[in-house]
Amino acid sequence: MNELTTHPWFFCGIGGSGMLPLALILKGQGAVVAGSDRSRDQGRTPEKFAWLEELGFTLFPQDGSGISSANQVLVASAAVEDTVPEMVRARELGCARMSRAELLARLFNADTCGIAIGGTSGKSTVTGMTGWIMTQAGRDPTIMNGAVMKNFVSDSAPFASARVGQGGVFVSEVDESDGSIALYRPRVAVLLNVSLDHKSMEELRELFGDFLGIADICAVNLDDPEAAALLPDSTPHVTFAVSNPAAQIGVFADSISEGAFHISATVIDRRDGYSHPLVLDVPGRHNLSNALAAIAAANAAGVPVRDAVDALSSYAGLARRFDVIGTSASGITVIDDFGHNPEKCAATLATLKANPGRVIAFFQPHGYGPLRQMGRELAEVFARLLGPEDVTILCDPVYFGGTVDRSEGSERIIKLIAEAGGRAEYVPLREVCADRIVQIARPGDRIVVMGARDDTLTQFARDLLNRLG
Repeated sequence: MNELTTHPWFFCGIGGSGMLPLALILKGQGAVVAGSDRSRDQGRTPEKFAWLEELGFTLFPQDGSGISSANQVLVASAAVEDTVPEMVRARELGCARMSRAELLARLFNADTCGIAIGGTSGKSTVTGMTGWIMTQAGRDPTIMNGAVMKNFVSDSAPFASARVGQGGVFVSEVDESDGSIALYRPRVAVLLNVSLDHKSMEELRELFGDFLGIADICAVNLDDPEAAALLPDSTPHVTFAVSNPAAQIGVFADSISEGAFHISATVIDRRDGYSHPLVLDVPGRHNLSNALAAIAAANAAGVPVRDAVDALSSYAGLARRFDVIGTSASGITVIDDFGHNPEKCAATLATLKANPGRVIAFFQPHGYGPLRQMGRELAEVFARLLGPEDVTILCDPVYFGGTVDRSEGSERIIKLIAEAGGRAEYVPLREVCADRIVQIARPGDRIVVMGARDDTLTQFARDLLNRLG
């Protein structure tokens, strides 16, 4: 029996994008898992929690009633306040507490071939791509993702952000924002990019440098100067790049063909000179780079490049990653997207602007703190990448309770976008934003709904499409 299955577990915030797949993996290995979630108590995404109960998870209100035994281990993120009832009750009973990252690292490090996907942006997509390649290659991986992987969605698994396998392979995105990336002992470490997000560049360089140095083999993006500079001399490596001809795995520049919702290119393995046609049903050059990262990651774990490229032809994408909800009868397309930091937003907007049509970008900031930290960079991205016909609409940042400082919000970003020459509107309430979007939308527009930490954004996007006919 796995040592992690010998006692019951309780997840505080079990429906969260980081918690849910972890709970699924732990239960899939035979553990008894219960949990609570503020979203469930507030009536948001009830279908998700009904599905968890169908799977055998016992769910409680977030009132402390689910913590009933000192044998339970409480899993909670560092952001959960000590005043939350589960935290109070766990302290009273003397329950052990483990962070999400600590538990994930325990699970990850226990498998024989851990493939860790690191970097500021693109982790979830590359994790999904790598996981699909390893699955198609017959390696039966366990996959831990922060997003729903469409390839694994079924009637019995509508929220498939995890896959439980028995092949000794564990594919997971790993987070640098809290420093927990240092907990992992990967066989394969993948570094996509290094840019300002939650930590200073100096801290990020140290974290990612150590991450690459501890792996058996690493895969590094040579198109990203910061990532390329961290390529260790002493660790075996596979390099990849769309534009840098020094990379071992790349593409022929004149072979790249972009469409509104797909991209294709010919992949070249410069180590043996063989080339392989790649067709992706997801758009944008950033996804071409993501595909090369996944090919390099799988290759570092023993999968031939040809097999990896072939597997990606059936890669279906992730929910909320340039996820086309649909197109109205009048030709207005609605897209649901996880963009929330400057790099992710830039990738999405650049993909949209590579094709004709006006863009209406609705952005819901994922918190007041992140907005203060990266607001100026976000504003610059919207102003630089969108044209005079396009419009950005912001509502207030997402807020589900707590003691966060809410003195500085979306109004500042609107002002910064205007100062940088962009066109933007501030509409505090999200439902009123929907009214405004429907009012101004016209045939040929692409409406992109952007933001993180809020599963109801997908329903917001669907409702927009319905209102547009």
